[in-house]
Amino acid sequence: MAADRAPGLAECARALADGEVSSRVLVEEALARIEATQGTLNAFRLVRAEAALGEAEAADKELAAGVRRPLLGVPVAVKDDMDVAGEPTAFGCRGDFQPVAEDGEAVRRLRAAGAIVVGKTNTCEFGQWPFTEGPAFGETRNPWHTGHTPGGSSGGSAAAVAAGLVPAALGSDGAGSVRIPASWTHLIGIKPQRGRISTWPRAESFHGITVNGTLARTVEDAALLLDAASGSHARDLHRPPTLRVSDAVVREPGRLRIALSLKPPFTALPARLQPDVRARIVALAEGLAALGHEVEEADPPYGQIGLTFVPRATAGIAERVREAPHPHLLDRRTREAARVGRLLGGAPLRMARRAEAMLHRRIGGLFKTYDVVLAPTTAAPPPRIGALAQLNGLGTDRAMIAACPYAWPWNVLGWPGVNVPAGFVDDALPVGAQLLGPANSEPLLVSLAAQLEAELRWHERWPTVEAHGALREFRPPAAS
Repeated sequence: MAADRAPGLAECARALADGEVSSRVLVEEALARIEATQGTLNAFRLVRAEAALGEAEAADKELAAGVRRPLLGVPVAVKDDMDVAGEPTAFGCRGDFQPVAEDGEAVRRLRAAGAIVVGKTNTCEFGQWPFTEGPAFGETRNPWHTGHTPGGSSGGSAAAVAAGLVPAALGSDGAGSVRIPASWTHLIGIKPQRGRISTWPRAESFHGITVNGTLARTVEDAALLLDAASGSHARDLHRPPTLRVSDAVVREPGRLRIALSLKPPFTALPARLQPDVRARIVALAEGLAALGHEVEEADPPYGQIGLTFVPRATAGIAERVREAPHPHLLDRRTREAARVGRLLGGAPLRMARRAEAMLHRRIGGLFKTYDVVLAPTTAAPPPRIGALAQLNGLGTDRAMIAACPYAWPWNVLGWPGVNVPAGFVDDALPVGAQLLGPANSEPLLVSLAAQLEAELRWHERWPTVEAHGALREFRPPAAS
């Protein structure tokens, strides 16, 4: 195993179980990579060096005694909106935060699977924006080109995995916050069915639009982490049926009917798919057709779905602001969103929640004709650092919608989506495509993503981090 970048999640788990490497070594190497890149990438808000090493030693004792768990001894990272016992949960905000007493349910399940949380990754304030920057922690940068953002709000997790600091990480997705950074860092990003991974200690997050998901370099690793973190807390509001998604990685998807959707859903602000990004998505659609799938252009009947998103998102921000220990330190845009959320948190929020059943019926009708929707994950490649962070509220909304108009409807619906790499534009910047399905369709989406991965082998391409932002891509040596 190379120490300069993390082996895959499944590879680590197999090597540990076979006694080829110790957990202590894997954790030490991960910590060394994090330290070496923190000044350049700034992926982590908090690193649990001493605690993680102690947990690694305990894992090695279990392994030596013959204990086997899915991720026993494997280092991973989680986004800093998730509770890790003994650590603060700042969620991108400034100020001092008290350590929490208990793990959140997703972290508890990861630990039960044997994983070791080496740190908590950076995220923008309350996860609102598709960039990971702020006065609380600075700028998190894209390993493919450090002059650009890795996206957000799970940008720290994406940067950590894309640079090979850890083999996989948890993020959360309320309007694309797993899929967008996965797209912009050349990763697999799984946004699962609502409730698949618990958001406890919240029975639901942001009125049901935000779910926890996984980021990894391969479909196998993303699905393995998903299975390890999946499961409900007794007090969760959403409890979908149990699935073992990783089994689908080696299963052929069969011949599928795929709707290629290039039209952005309606928004009040302008959005246009950039031609170079469109070309990458169309090329991916052509690749799916070459694999035997039936692909034709068709758009989900979204209608005015945005009217149901805004009350849920802003009311969720208002709740977080009420709970914040230092509200005076929050970004002015956050306080503006909270004011809107307080206005929309009554009847408009109730109407938005009631509209979901109608949207399920209307948009779900598309899946009587098609099995999967293929759509861009973003309309543009990752912006430069600072391009959005310094804007006012309306300016941020305009820039955000222009770059990222495609992901959020599936958060309203609560259905699964998987980002897959779609290539590069401007010779350097990654972009991605979404595979979208109806409720509980993670196995089908993962099976299709794995089939694409076997053909395109996107996981063989690595970035090399350089201090001044120039891209130098790692390519594996040709087979002898």
